[in-house]
Amino acid sequence: MDRATRMLLGFLLSTSVATVQPATRLMASSAVGSGAAGQLTQKAALKPAAAKASATWFDVQTEEQLLAFANQSRQQAGAPPLTRDAGLSQAARIHAQAMLRSQRLSHQLDGEPSLPQRLAATTQLQLEEEGENVALDYDAQHGHEHLMHSPPHRANLLNPAYNVVGLGVVRSGDQLYIVQDFGHALPNYSSAEVKDRVATAVNQRRQRSGQPALQRRDLQSADAAACSMAQADKLGTASVRALAERYTVLTFTSLHPETLPAGTGHALTSRNLHSFSIGECYGRTDTYPTGVYWVVLTLE
Repeated sequence: MDRATRMLLGFLLSTSVATVQPATRLMASSAVGSGAAGQLTQKAALKPAAAKASATWFDVQTEEQLLAFANQSRQQAGAPPLTRDAGLSQAARIHAQAMLRSQRLSHQLDGEPSLPQRLAATTQLQLEEEGENVALDYDAQHGHEHLMHSPPHRANLLNPAYNVVGLGVVRSGDQLYIVQDFGHALPNYSSAEVKDRVATAVNQRRQRSGQPALQRRDLQSADAAACSMAQADKLGTASVRALAERYTVLTFTSLHPETLPAGTGHALTSRNLHSFSIGECYGRTDTYPTGVYWVVLTLE
């Protein structure tokens, strides 16, 4: 069997994985790795993997070349460049090494967490979307060309929504196990910034409905209620119910605090309102592995 045939037999079509869009639920800084686009090192920097060190290598040069090829193709397609993230690359390397140990290509090996959970374990990025390519090949150029010839892989490589990537390449003899982990990373807002964005959205909604702006109050119990939701991984908690005995309460999760969920309009545009408060808590949960803002709006 010739080399090209062996490569094609090992090639696996990828599936793009998207996270839940939290803003629809209503009751509801990062380390950047090396390897800029267009810059290829002249000498491979190989690092032994933690397991099978005598036969397995992380091929740093191939990782950098794959990033350069990806960004060249994205530029030609009019998509913004990808920035390499050290945490995503760690996840990609761990997965590449796991595929080598099992001698097969997969997006989730037996006993392995899902892609969002794997990425959340290694990066502090807040990701709205994730996707992954895996392949078996012999060098960076052919690996990229074969990925680009496969529609699912090409879609991941050229997806304009993705702005960060992790690259993991494990060498075993003349074979390369390749993993590309893509993501759409969002800004990491402080608690004050989240509240300011929600408050602006509230009064913009009021303005569009012809109602006067509401006075904003600080309510510590609203923050506590928001954190109780994050800890419980659900919107309805005892703390929220206690608030609801005194106020009209809206609770929701969001990745975009400047945009209020559908369904809040009627409550927010009531003529009888005169003030509001915002409780906020950022949390990573089983439902939102890479994090989401848990928000409590109290109205009176």
